[in-house]
Amino acid sequence: MAITALHAAASGMRALDEKLNVVANNLANINTHAFKRSRVNFEDLLYQVKREPGIPNAEDEPIPHGILIGTGVTVSGTQLNFAPGAVDRTDKPLDLRIDGDGFFQVRTVHDGDTITAYTRAGNFVRNAEGNVVLADSGGAILEPPIVVPEDEIEISIGRNGEVRVRQQGGSTLNTVGQIELARFVNPEGLTQIGRNLYRDTDASGAAVTGEPEQDGLGAIAQGQLEMSNVDPVRELIGLITTQRAFELNSQSIQSADETLQIISNLRRF
Repeated sequence: MAITALHAAASGMRALDEKLNVVANNLANINTHAFKRSRVNFEDLLYQVKREPGIPNAEDEPIPHGILIGTGVTVSGTQLNFAPGAVDRTDKPLDLRIDGDGFFQVRTVHDGDTITAYTRAGNFVRNAEGNVVLADSGGAILEPPIVVPEDEIEISIGRNGEVRVRQQGGSTLNTVGQIELARFVNPEGLTQIGRNLYRDTDASGAAVTGEPEQDGLGAIAQGQLEMSNVDPVRELIGLITTQRAFELNSQSIQSADETLQIISNLRRF
């Protein structure tokens, strides 16, 4: 009956509402450093089987198709897209971009616990103690820690992650630290915790750490930042199609409601 259509269309509107939320978040973060867009995946729900395919007909021949009525749709998950974003050349010595695979490791506080989080954003600065920290609202400290001397006049960071500093009165660059990157078997399994940070999960697997340019890890590009990989044209098209699909589902509900009214009126006679 039309009641099935009501439930199916309602499930479509619920699922499209979730997609709208994801698209809106993608567009909101179009200028967020190293933000990775998300995609919504859908799957159909259980079917009402009114006749199984292949059952024999009157001549004992298998019927080539059956009667299966779908009951709607649901969101099966949201999937991160880790395609690299555009390059923003800033020429600031602590602005870093990962050219290839990998994540920076930072120490931060999340839900009251001190954890190691991961990020593609490389907008680093120095805090009052000279530690290299992420320029986010929490000042997450780069791991392993790197302390830049107070009297530095030049910072050089190689593609291999070696951090060298020239201090006042000096003529040579001295090594003060080594940046290490992390990679995951399934980066799409990471969970987003805000502030451009990710946390590992059972789905992502444990972090595999190492120096840049080794074991499949990318290189460090100094004076550059990775921008968001959100394509505004693609997201706007998704926004329009989502709105149109929502309207079609609402029309299905209206049609099912009118059908039920007709059936209800027939019963009065």
